[in-house]
Amino acid sequence: MSWLLRLVAILLMLLLLGGLAAGAGGLALFYHYGRGLPEFTQLANYQPPVSTRVHAGDGRMLTEYAIEKRAFVPIGAIPKKVVDAFLSAEDKSFYTHPGIDLFGIARAALTNVRNMGTRRPVGASTITQQVAKNFLLTNEVSIERKIKEMILSFRIEKAFSKDHILELYLNEIYLGIGAYGVAAAALHYFDKSLDDLSVAETAFLAALPKAPNNYHPQRFPEAARARRDWVLERMVEDGVLTAKEAEAARAEPLFMRQRPDNIYVKGADWFAEEVRRRLAKNYGEDSLYKGGLSVRTSLEPRLQEIADRVLRKGLISYDRRHGWRGPLGHVQLAEDWTTQLAKVQPPGGIDPWETALVLAVGENFADIGLIDGSRGRIPWTELHWARPTLEEQEVGPAPKRAADVVKPGDVVAVEAVKANSDGVAYPARTYALRQPPKIEGALVAMDPHTGRVLALSGGFSYARSQFNRATQAMRQPGSSFKPFIYLAALDAGYTPSSLILDAPFVIEQGPGLPKWKPQNYTGEFYGPSTMRTGIEKSRNLMTVRLAQAIGMDKVADYAHRLNITPNLQPVLSMALGAGETTVLNLTSAYSMIVNGGRKVVPSLIDRVQDRTGKTVFRHDQRACADCAVPFWTNQAPPVIPDTREYVADPLSAYQMVSMLQGVVERGTGVIVSSVGKPLAGKTGTSNDFRDAWFMGFSPDFVVGVFTGFDDPLTLGKKETGSAVAAPIFRDFMKEALSDKPATPFRIPPGIRLVRVDHKTGRPAGPNDKDAILEAFKPDQGPGEGNVIEGFGTTTDDSGLAPQDGGASAPSAGGLY
Repeated sequence: MSWLLRLVAILLMLLLLGGLAAGAGGLALFYHYGRGLPEFTQLANYQPPVSTRVHAGDGRMLTEYAIEKRAFVPIGAIPKKVVDAFLSAEDKSFYTHPGIDLFGIARAALTNVRNMGTRRPVGASTITQQVAKNFLLTNEVSIERKIKEMILSFRIEKAFSKDHILELYLNEIYLGIGAYGVAAAALHYFDKSLDDLSVAETAFLAALPKAPNNYHPQRFPEAARARRDWVLERMVEDGVLTAKEAEAARAEPLFMRQRPDNIYVKGADWFAEEVRRRLAKNYGEDSLYKGGLSVRTSLEPRLQEIADRVLRKGLISYDRRHGWRGPLGHVQLAEDWTTQLAKVQPPGGIDPWETALVLAVGENFADIGLIDGSRGRIPWTELHWARPTLEEQEVGPAPKRAADVVKPGDVVAVEAVKANSDGVAYPARTYALRQPPKIEGALVAMDPHTGRVLALSGGFSYARSQFNRATQAMRQPGSSFKPFIYLAALDAGYTPSSLILDAPFVIEQGPGLPKWKPQNYTGEFYGPSTMRTGIEKSRNLMTVRLAQAIGMDKVADYAHRLNITPNLQPVLSMALGAGETTVLNLTSAYSMIVNGGRKVVPSLIDRVQDRTGKTVFRHDQRACADCAVPFWTNQAPPVIPDTREYVADPLSAYQMVSMLQGVVERGTGVIVSSVGKPLAGKTGTSNDFRDAWFMGFSPDFVVGVFTGFDDPLTLGKKETGSAVAAPIFRDFMKEALSDKPATPFRIPPGIRLVRVDHKTGRPAGPNDKDAILEAFKPDQGPGEGNVIEGFGTTTDDSGLAPQDGGASAPSAGGLY
């Protein structure tokens, strides 16, 4: 008996020593691996990367910027059913264990011994351990990483509450299809908020952390459903779901619900990219892609769709009248022609057209095959436009038969059509020959009173070129710059009836340089004419004389003040638009004419909020003390002060509006008068027809249109602003203003409207058929004001003589 007692004592002593040794070893192990671990206290203020969302003016989603698609939701806002599902699936003892689950570890160890060599080892990581791994460690599979994970888990549990740890986990975990966190996953899988998820949908999300790519409901529906049902069983075992509720959830079909298209704004790619650049510049790349900014833009989707469509239509129309440049490619016809066609890479921006292969050519038709193996026919009525393109945008003779245009093996762009231009129906599977244009352009629509950019299109196709010709292209405005010279003159005391001599103008440019001899578009001279006539008919010689009279320094000051160009050279060629600016800047400058001379800053962004909802930027900085009212009880609307500075006299600004209205009614912009609403504007054509513009406005809407080649080539003879850009403006305004009343331009106090003869500016008689109402300031009247004569300087040291011939050709500034 004593021997047995001694044996038990020895065994107990050995166990005690073994335990002490194990404890000492464990302490040594924890000490060894616990040194130099990441600082876990950073989790106290951890802010996970959150998506930046950009919205249009109507609240629809424009785009989203993120490295990880995530929407952060605090633990108090996460529904209990979501918490219960994830705890049952991942860590049912989360609220009771100290960071690691000893029973879970033992169970996993036995499972791994049993499956050794046949299956991948399973783990027993708690949610706390997953937080330690995801936030502070790597995904390396090793004993060392596992020990570090356990050590950090103990430390995290001591430092933070269980709710905080769970909040980190549910917002950080990756759940497939690019979604991080439960809120983003609910949105991307089911287009629902967390509150709207069903029990079955919640269980599916909780099934994903183990291997989200293996349980995609579309690619692996059976595995996804089985894993979901396993979570439901666990929830029943844990008492958070009844058997009846689980049975109903198992019967629910599992499928992804795509987000409806109407919550997104289609197109607007250039607008969105310009917003992205501005956000990155102002807030940095980290804030843009990780900061969870909420951005409300000024974009009006309806106007943007019109802008994209009419600009594209206008560019195609120009390109079509300048002929056919040939097929997209050519292949040798064979039986497997669909394979050959598939190998031809279509040019960017061909959508919504299709590529087709010409299979046979008849006398007045071409038979084609499409990528899907179907066939169609291009009739002669859709081929005869294709005259060959020559140099300088000239065209050759009209084709006489289909073979003059295409031949078998040609790869061409086509569009399905149902009827010809006269409305006569075509047979089924009839197509029209199409050609992506080389010409580019831009359109900007803006609210002149706020500077909010309502639509912005930067070219023919964003898929073809991401270069934004509305904001990035510096182009010569030609005659569309003239109104600012006239505005400066009106501010200096001239009137719309002031006479300016339209006669030859010559300047010596210096030794070895030819004389500068600007001309009118027609090449003719018209003698003394009113300022109104000069702007309505876009007379170059009158504009140069006016600029010389008021001084190019003043013109340069106005160009800077209205943000057209900051450093305009004070030389006379600049008076004809030889400087450079962007469509956005010139459109904002025209806004300052129609809004009464007040300064506006163009803006694409109305407001920016950070991830907490705090407003960090607001475009409208006006104070409104009476706007924040707890209850609206039919009181008078608040009066918001207008604190914007004036860049021009409001009376001069209206006189300029009236003169530009005459451009539309009687002058070079008469093509847009068919809109049928009060409009004003100005055409612009630069030297050698390289740039064509139309800048126009209604009382509450300003639109700028530019067209031209990226490499500044000529657009061709007579391809002026009125021929290329004005039709785009007209088509846009017809649709944009279709539901708006015919609002007249607002006349500021102090303006006197006097009936005068349109040609002479003198008071009109009772029977004068060419009479108009002219706008005068209080101290002005018809027949008063300045008369500008003279034939220009003959010296080269006046500071006015241009040193380049950029605007010297007859087309400089242009009649149109």
